[in-house]
Amino acid sequence: MRTRTLYLFSSAAPPVFDIAHVIEDAQADGWDVCLGLTRAAARWLGDSLDGLAALTGHPVRWDYKLPGQPDVWPKADAILLAPATFNTINAWALGLTDNFIVGVVAEGIGKQIPTVTMPCVNSAYVQHPAFERSVETLRGAGVTVLYGEGGFVPNQSGTPVAYPWRLALDAVRGGSYDPARGDHTD
Repeated sequence: MRTRTLYLFSSAAPPVFDIAHVIEDAQADGWDVCLGLTRAAARWLGDSLDGLAALTGHPVRWDYKLPGQPDVWPKADAILLAPATFNTINAWALGLTDNFIVGVVAEGIGKQIPTVTMPCVNSAYVQHPAFERSVETLRGAGVTVLYGEGGFVPNQSGTPVAYPWRLALDAVRGGSYDPARGDHTD
C-alpha cells in the first residue's frame, strides 16, 4: 500500500516555529510529508531548513521549479496550509499566484486535491472586509477553512495564542469536521 503524501505549507507566522513537531505528528499519522514555505517563512526558519529536509526526506521548497526541471516531490493526496497569514489567505482567494505555496493551493482547487487551511491572524486583520470575503471564497471553492468557532480564533495583536495544530492534522486526515460543534469524528 502506497503511503499518502501530504503537502504541508506554512506562512510566516509564529506557529511555523513548531513545524518540526507538526511534521513528526503527521508522519505518525501515516503521511509522507513534503514541506513548502513562503519566502518569509523560509527566512524565519533559516538554519533549520536542512534538518527539516532530512526529517521529511524531501527538499523544502519555497519557490517554483524552473521549466524543464523534474518535480522533486510525489503527487499530493492532501494539502494542509497552516499557519496561513492574512496575506496568504487573501492572495489565494484572489488567485494571485506569485508565491509558490499560493500557486500550488490555487491549482489544488482545480485538481480537486483535498485541502485544509487554518489562518493565523490577529483580531485587527480580520476587521478588514477582504478577509471574510476571502474565507468565504475559499470555502465556496471546497477548501476546509478552520476559522472561527471550532477552528482558529483570532487573538489580540501582540498576544500569543496556542495554535491548534492537532485540529488541522485531524481535519486533513479525513475525519469529519463540524464547525458548529467544533469537533471531528472518524
